[in-house]
Amino acid sequence: MRPRQSSEKRPDAMNLRQSVKTLCPYLTKFKGRVFIALMALIGAKGATLLMPWALKEIIDSVDKSINPLLVIPALLLLMYGALRFASVFFGEIRDAVFSRVTEHAMRDIGLKVFKHLHSLELAFHLDRQTGGISRDIERGTSGLSFLMRFLMFNIVPTLFEILTVAIIFGTLFSVWFALITLLAVAIYITFTVVVTQWRNRFIREANAADNQSNTRAVDSLLNYETVKYFNNEQFEAKTYDTFLANWEKARLKNRMSLLALNSGQALIIACAITALMWLGSTEVVAGTLSIGELVMINAYMIQLFLPLNFLGFVYREIRRALTDLENMLGLLNKKPQITDALNAKELNISQGEITFNNVSFSYDTHRPILNNLSFSVKAGSKVAIVGASGAGKSSLARLLYRFYDVNAGEISIDNQAINSVTLNSLRKAIAIVPQDTVLFNTTIRENIAYGRPSASDAEIDEAIAMAHLKDFIATLDKGDKTLVGERGLKVSGGEKQRIAIARAILKKSHILIFDEATSALDSHSEQAILAAMREVASNHTSIVIAHRLSTITDADTIIVLKSGQIIEQGKHDELLTLAGEYARMWELQHKKQIVCDPS
Repeated sequence: MRPRQSSEKRPDAMNLRQSVKTLCPYLTKFKGRVFIALMALIGAKGATLLMPWALKEIIDSVDKSINPLLVIPALLLLMYGALRFASVFFGEIRDAVFSRVTEHAMRDIGLKVFKHLHSLELAFHLDRQTGGISRDIERGTSGLSFLMRFLMFNIVPTLFEILTVAIIFGTLFSVWFALITLLAVAIYITFTVVVTQWRNRFIREANAADNQSNTRAVDSLLNYETVKYFNNEQFEAKTYDTFLANWEKARLKNRMSLLALNSGQALIIACAITALMWLGSTEVVAGTLSIGELVMINAYMIQLFLPLNFLGFVYREIRRALTDLENMLGLLNKKPQITDALNAKELNISQGEITFNNVSFSYDTHRPILNNLSFSVKAGSKVAIVGASGAGKSSLARLLYRFYDVNAGEISIDNQAINSVTLNSLRKAIAIVPQDTVLFNTTIRENIAYGRPSASDAEIDEAIAMAHLKDFIATLDKGDKTLVGERGLKVSGGEKQRIAIARAILKKSHILIFDEATSALDSHSEQAILAAMREVASNHTSIVIAHRLSTITDADTIIVLKSGQIIEQGKHDELLTLAGEYARMWELQHKKQIVCDPS
């Protein structure tokens, strides 16, 4: 199994201009802090630019050939020390003040992406790779922090410092000093930009390999039990190592390209400093420059090329950060497919009648699921949907909840088309007990309270009692404060479904959907839950999607689906009298029950 890698950006990734445009509002949100940080930056840069001049004055003042009295320049020494302190102190003030802007931006954009992910349709989340997306967000927020700090306080100030030093050289010394400096800087920046652009493909390739290995690791750990069931620990390790090997190769390419970039930058800096020192030394010999001025030139060059070298690092890191940020911000480019209509109104439930009118639906064009389906669920009634696997039973619940939109036809509640009302009001009116219940890694009580976080303790206790969870909770040392484990692995399937039923009860919705709600329960628990379901559903419109026909014999209407169409419809006794598909299914399940329980 060889994973496919790509060094290309994802099609929905933002480009540089879009990324910068997205970040700009976060700078303007705290104008006062940004202004103070800029003033501190100016103070730090001013002190940095004055230090070589102060050093030159100190050297010239103690040079016997210039000052035979050899007086120690105490004031200049104090000034030099003060400038060094000021350059660091103002820099620290700048970082401390601006950190609030950076951290708040990270919080805001992280929340924005998180909320946007929840706004995307179910199809996106079924196709997503959780490990890869979490890695994109992790690297993206780190990249955001780097960009906010360095783009504003390193790139622009360093370029300003370069220009200032060139002006100082051109004004105080020969114009050749300024020309050599500017030429070296131009070559350095051009080289850095061109080579960094070339390196981006290796960075993206390494990121893609990192995402793939992380996704595989997360997927394997989430399916821990499946791995154990099939003794596939070695297979998983070998597969994961294949992904890690690709990551290792990608990282090696990245490192080798970094070697080429750093070596080229070092060569340009060495040539420029050598040329300037050669020019300065000849003028000292000619008597046109003092020793102090030569030292000042050298100090400026060191002071200039150190940040210039850092500029190369910052530019590389900014490009890398932007590459990391592209995919995270690119998630914001993903438009939700299931949204409110322009003039959507709140769903107003007067009775709770549900109507499917000529509904057709398919997940893709090659596999139709529902075909011109029509039926009604009267207010307060209980309708059961049965059929073989793949008949389209669970798709009905997903369509009613608007996880997907129909391809044709219309679904309405109390004569209100569900695609004409707000998603929030629609989903608030429907409580679902899913076939595969996944719990949060927190306590039993908190998982139940998730159905309505504002519910009182008395309401939660009532939901626990109605779901027949009291006896189970009483056997636990920590009661309903017991942790259920990741994805609810510490409780059995039946217990998870009872927690899901309690959660649905607590939601207090007008419409209830039970999607195979008793599939993981034993016979005793099933009867208890069925009693609870009957009690809960008595004043609600309810749809029961069932595999066990014994659980829906009391339904007001039973609909039998086959290949996305209704082939039979009626009460339990009526359908048995027809001796059709339902009767055949009933007889088959009854025989299985006798075989499993011959007593």
